[in-house]
This record gives sequence, structure tokens and C-alpha cells, in this order.
Amino acid sequence: MDKIGLRTHYAKEIKPELDSEEVVVGGWLRSIREHGRLKFLVLEDKSGSIQITAKRGDVSDSVFENISSLGKEWVILVRGKVKKNSEAPKGVEIVPTGIDVLSETADTLPLDFKVKAELDTRLDWRVLDLRDPKNAAIFKVQSKLIEEMTDRLRMMGFIQVFTPCLIGAASEGGADVFSVAYFDKRAYLRQDPQLHRELLIAAGFDKIFDLGPSWRAEPSHTPRHLCEHRGCAVELSFIRDETDTIKIEEELVVSALQGVKKDCREELELLEKDIKIPRRPFPELRFPEVYDILEEMGKKNRLGEGLDREGERLLGKWVEEKYKHEFCFVNRFPFESKPFYVMRVDEEPQWARSVDLMFKGLELSSGGQREHRYDKIIKQAKEKNLALKNIEWFTKFFKYGVPPMGGFNLGIERLTQKLLDLENIREATPFPRAPERLLP
Repeated sequence: MDKIGLRTHYAKEIKPELDSEEVVVGGWLRSIREHGRLKFLVLEDKSGSIQITAKRGDVSDSVFENISSLGKEWVILVRGKVKKNSEAPKGVEIVPTGIDVLSETADTLPLDFKVKAELDTRLDWRVLDLRDPKNAAIFKVQSKLIEEMTDRLRMMGFIQVFTPCLIGAASEGGADVFSVAYFDKRAYLRQDPQLHRELLIAAGFDKIFDLGPSWRAEPSHTPRHLCEHRGCAVELSFIRDETDTIKIEEELVVSALQGVKKDCREELELLEKDIKIPRRPFPELRFPEVYDILEEMGKKNRLGEGLDREGERLLGKWVEEKYKHEFCFVNRFPFESKPFYVMRVDEEPQWARSVDLMFKGLELSSGGQREHRYDKIIKQAKEKNLALKNIEWFTKFFKYGVPPMGGFNLGIERLTQKLLDLENIREATPFPRAPERLLP
């Protein structure tokens, strides 16, 4: 395919082997240094940076003089010849024959990403903040995580689907939902694409995944919460039990981390991170034994309670010490703490076939086996004090033959945050949505 656009090459493509070739590069002017008869420019694009070297006598007088009028973060197009130079970064530079200004900046930049700023300030000026190669590297890693997971799912026979973000009733019956005006009615932003994935399984789709946003109206200001977050949501049918979903999720995580380790070496070097590929199988902990582990570590839980933040942190520490592993699955949660649609253990109905994936002491996903038997779903909805008429749009299809099924929703931002040890999950999304932040 022919080159499209104004450039012939990205900065990363300028190598000593191109010596004497004519090229055109474009990007942001990061710095200018002048030393008498020499002027050095550093131009940066999405791939990296390249040095532009202008020496009086080697370039035209107009090019040489005009360099002094350029400003930091201006968008420029540079035409020139590649020159091998062992003293230049990466052993190569460009000698300019022409420089075009595509866009100028205001006199003073509101954010200099080379100077450490508070996160709120960075997010106020997020576009400038994302010009920092380290911050951009986060999203190149995140993109690779998604690419590897979705490629692996397709290889295993899953197809991608899109489920509604607008729904007519709160999907989990809770209060943490955003309501929106929908013509003459009220609608809600989904908390999870869970229920519509189940309906597609009921329709016979067998193996599906959905990649998209969900919303939680939680007034939470912790470093691990977002009001809008994305997940890789997987559903499959004809399963034996929740352990089949565990195997799929393990496969996705290991594949994703292998892909990042292999293809994101430059980004990981920038971020000063080394990816450890987890061994399989991941440790699996189950209730009620989880209570015993937590009690050993000084935390007493009431029977029927799930996990709070402190419990997650302690379990992560325990797994690290006992198994030397950063991941673990927590299974068989108390049904009391879970939504109506999860499947209970028939012989021990106080426990649910509900599975969380933990990474470095933080929940990444929730899933497990779903209840596919109509009478059981109705019974459980009643136990949760749900108005049956509000969920009939979902439950009525289970009268007409639905296979055993299960799945999970793996949080993209949380996986990115913990993998790269980011202090705040807001660093793992370009434009975070939080209780106090709706712009930019």
C-alpha cells in the first residue's frame, strides 16, 4: 500500500541504513538547542524521537535562520536527508532541506510533562499529559493486552458481539446506576453486559465476548474505582461447572501477558517494568476456607460476607507467600453477597458457583456459572427481593431451553493498573470518569 499523508517515515523508521535517502517526518518539536553554527531539534511522533541537525553551510540560510523562530510543541514537517552519525542518538540524524510549520502553540504551555505534576493537574490537561512517552506507553501496553485476549478468544471459537449500554431496568437491582432520559421514559446505563450475554447464549450463540464500557454510580474516590470502565466480557455454554470459565480466563491472562512481554519491550523499558508470566494453574481458594485464611491473618468475617478491600489485600499477600504467585481465583462466594442470576451449589445452597480473579490483591473480574434453570432463577430473584415484573424481560426466555453456561468480565483498566503498578486507575484510561470528573 502506498504511503498516505504528509510523512514518508516515522521517527522509529529512520535508521543508519537509510543514509543519504530523502525523507519527510512530522511530529511535535520537543526541544531546540543552538551552539553557534549548529542547531539541534528533537522531533517526536508516536513511534519515538529523531534528531534534526542543521549546520550553517550544510543547510540553506533560510532553513538555518527560521529554526530560531520555532517554538516548543509546535507541530512541524521536516524534509531532509538521512545521515549516519555515531554521535547522534541511535546513530542517525536528519539534515533538513525544508521545515513547514503545521501548527503553533500558545506562548506558555499549561503543563510540561517533563516536570512532575499532581494527577488532577495532569488530568485537567490530559492531552498534553499523554504526549509524555511514558504515559503513551501505558496505552500501547493496554492495546496489546486487548489484542492478545481477543485474538485468543477468536482462536478458541468465540465471536465478538455488542450488547446494549442503555437498558430499561437496573441490571443488578442495585442503587449504583446512572439514569438517563430516554424520550418519555427513564433508562439506565448498564452496570455489566452480563444479562444480555446470557440471552445470546439462550439464543444459541455458544461462545461470545463483548468488549465495551459499563458504569457504576459509586461515589468512590479510591485509586481503584472508575465510574466508567471497560471489560472483556466472555460467556460460553455447555460447561460442566465454573471451573471451565476459570480455564478460559487463565488462558486469556497468560496469553495477554506473553504478548506484552514479547511485543512491548520498548514500552516496558520506558515504564521500567518486567512482566512475569504466571505459571498455570493459578491457585484457587474457596469459601468457607477463605474465612479461615483471613482469620489466621487477623481478620474476622461474618458468615455470609464476601470480600472487602482489606480481605482482598490480605488474600493477595497470603497467596504470594504460600504459592509465590501474583494471581489467584476465589470461588464459591456466599450466595448472600451475589446477584440473583448466579448458580448456587445445589448440595450446599449457601455457596454460589461465583468466581473472582485476583491480581496482586485486587479483584480483576467477577464471574462463574450462571443459573440457567427458570424455576431456580425465579426463586433466587424472590430471595433477593426483586420485583419479578422488572426482570421479566430477562427471565422469561429461560422457560424455553437454555444450556448450562458461565463467563466473566475482566476489567481492562484494573489489569493495566496492576500489571504496570500504576498508583491510580485513572492513569490507565485516557479520559477517566470519576465522581468529580466529567471533563475533558
